[in-house]
Amino acid sequence: MGLRFWLTALWLKSKSRKRTMNPKIIIIITVSYIYFFFEVFLNLRQKRKSNLTTSNDKGSLRLLYGSITFGYFLSFAIGITKLGRIYYWNTFFAIGMSLFVIGLMIRIYSILTLRQFFIYSVAKVENHEIIETGLYKFIRHPGYLGQLTIFLGISISISNWLSIFAMMIPVLVGYLYRIKVEEGFMTEQMGENYINYQNRTKKIIPTIY
Repeated sequence: MGLRFWLTALWLKSKSRKRTMNPKIIIIITVSYIYFFFEVFLNLRQKRKSNLTTSNDKGSLRLLYGSITFGYFLSFAIGITKLGRIYYWNTFFAIGMSLFVIGLMIRIYSILTLRQFFIYSVAKVENHEIIETGLYKFIRHPGYLGQLTIFLGISISISNWLSIFAMMIPVLVGYLYRIKVEEGFMTEQMGENYINYQNRTKKIIPTIY
């Protein structure tokens, strides 16, 4: 949380020479905070309601949070400089915000599809079932696809090539490890049923990966 405030202050300071702040900067910062508090709310709500029977996170959630924080830090820190800047900000801002909305819709739809089986930790809940409806019919981690699309959108909206790579490389590392841990756990807990589900679907990109 403190890091986000620091990044915000850093970006505002870089724009202090101008009398008025560019509305695009305000929007980027605002949507980042909105998404952050959205996930915090879901996490707290899920912890109160979930009834876990078995869990084995292997530090994947901590690594994921760390990689996202690091990606934000690098992306915004580079974004305030001229290094890698793209001078078509209106276009890239529109593309980035569109991807943010699409990613958020995918994320919310995935959570609603899972219902009581949605949890933040790598764990098994009571009466756990493999969900194969909605996007889960085609990919096993649509929620992560939504989040990756959100982070891609935010980084693109900054309009800096280096910011995009700085955001997405550490974030991808965190999610790929998370998926590996989660799928290993599900195979161990659900056995042949999950293996068959893996054979019928892709991880996060339909027909590709």
